[in-house]
Amino acid sequence: MEGIQKMRLRISSLSSHWKTYVLLLLPLILLPLPIMGSGKEARTGFVIIIMAIYWMTEALPVPVTSLLPVVLFPLLGVMDTKKVCTAYMKETTMMFIGGLMVALAIENSNLHKRIALKVLLFVGASPRWLMLGFMLTTMFLSMWISNTATTAMMVPIVEAVVQELFKDNVEETKGDPNVRVGPKRSSTSSFSLEMDHSFENIYQNAETGSVDSVADDYVGKSCVELTTSGEQRCSDQTDDKKKISSCVLMSIAYASNIGGTGSLIGSGPQLVLKGILNELYGSDSGLNFATWMAFNIPGMLINTFFAWIWLQYLFIGFKRTTADGKGKAVIVKNLIRKKYEELGPMTFHELVTLILFISCVALWFFRDPQFITGWSEFLPAVRVDDATAVMAIVMLFFIIPAKPKFWFTNQGERDSDRSNPSLLEWKSVQDKLPWGIILLFGGGFAISDASKISGLSTWLGSQLAGLSALPPFAIMLIICIMTAAITEVASNTAIANILLPILSEMANTVQVNPLFLMLPATATCSYAFMLPVATPPNAIVFAAGKMNPVDMMKAGFFMNIICVFTICVLTTSFGSVIFGFNEFPDWAIPKIPNNTMVTVSLISNYTTQ
Repeated sequence: MEGIQKMRLRISSLSSHWKTYVLLLLPLILLPLPIMGSGKEARTGFVIIIMAIYWMTEALPVPVTSLLPVVLFPLLGVMDTKKVCTAYMKETTMMFIGGLMVALAIENSNLHKRIALKVLLFVGASPRWLMLGFMLTTMFLSMWISNTATTAMMVPIVEAVVQELFKDNVEETKGDPNVRVGPKRSSTSSFSLEMDHSFENIYQNAETGSVDSVADDYVGKSCVELTTSGEQRCSDQTDDKKKISSCVLMSIAYASNIGGTGSLIGSGPQLVLKGILNELYGSDSGLNFATWMAFNIPGMLINTFFAWIWLQYLFIGFKRTTADGKGKAVIVKNLIRKKYEELGPMTFHELVTLILFISCVALWFFRDPQFITGWSEFLPAVRVDDATAVMAIVMLFFIIPAKPKFWFTNQGERDSDRSNPSLLEWKSVQDKLPWGIILLFGGGFAISDASKISGLSTWLGSQLAGLSALPPFAIMLIICIMTAAITEVASNTAIANILLPILSEMANTVQVNPLFLMLPATATCSYAFMLPVATPPNAIVFAAGKMNPVDMMKAGFFMNIICVFTICVLTTSFGSVIFGFNEFPDWAIPKIPNNTMVTVSLISNYTTQ
């Protein structure tokens, strides 16, 4: 018995310190690769494998792992330190930072809450139409602001609405001696305060990955405590409430993940794709803000619709609303209208934020829309990209005051209240901007550069030449299925960083347009619906609804299949119209540098004979 006890203690010690063993043993296990391998390809592969496993297991924090190229590539003789560091601040990274600042400005103005409540007023108040309203709102907001922030904002609203739907059932139990009613949150009197409090708690816990902490904000506040004799009576009510709550919460997570694919700044993988394409092929690929939206918005809408239908079938069915249900729907409608009225009229802060946001999207969309002359073409001397557009708007956010009192007040009032903050303040950016993701982008771009310089991408492409025997659609489908599986357990941005450079070389090998493989793979990186740990939105709703993991996996498995199939079909049909996938483009042909060139191009690893 003593030996068994010691064995259990050793196993417990190993399980609690497994990240340390991964951190220390993995480089030792892979050490023969750079020692026995020939050339820079093996040394680059050594670094990439280590980073990939560290990213997936989080043996080190993801941003810290992203800094490994700065250490390892120079020491292993793959790239100069200067070249590695340059990869951490490219145009795409600046565009990402600017997009995040615009999103923070929207959050600070509460414009996103006004949009959410306004949309909910236009849809019906029955559970299925409310769910559609929540999904459309979440989908739209996730195109522009953080998926985590969007989900965290919507969850308290769902909680209040669902509680209002079942409020009468709980009230009926108060007079029953078999049921003890504990402290209950008021969904009408304290909704605004609760929403703000919950938003902060959920957002912070989601960013730190603490699912249990998020759950404590909801699960620990029981509304009804049952004795043995009253347990069965309330179980049916609780089951119905749990089903509807789980259904709507899960729809928010799905809409957030899908909506993040709708614009070029909606999620990390799109920006990784843009950066890698610019690095490898310049601006000739035809991918920009307008073409990405034209390609993926139809798929985003189709997938959201399928998610709405699937979750209804799985949780609440398609039966018609009863008279009692219609009465509750009216109550919920009044609740939403009351909360919208509590916001008051649109403030100057919200109005200017909305105008600047629309202006930013217009500048992005019409910079080079392909179907008309873009505004950037009026500046032929230099190339103006999306980072310039968004940073110009960001400057206005820091310049324009949130309350323009000095325009309308007299001198005495100006002197008494000199403090007049701008629409966006630097302290808010400093506190809320996810700086770690910026390092993640940089680490990915460094990997891409090293893969090209070392020849690893070319070697991998040649090893995959056997896939040319398969139809292009089959290759794309296999890639998307594998990507959807891996992204369930790893960061979608990290997966894109590793996968996309390989796909570009694979496309050259099998002679298909690189976008034919890279576009659907990029979108699929965000199709993580099965596991709570797959994305922060999944973790938030899983904890808030105290869901059964099996239910989430069952619903998510079908959604993965639907989304992968949809994006593959749209790529071969609609994508071919936009990007011309029917032929291998000239811009994708590897360029052979001239011997007289002083600067070695990173676009190709081929050398002159």
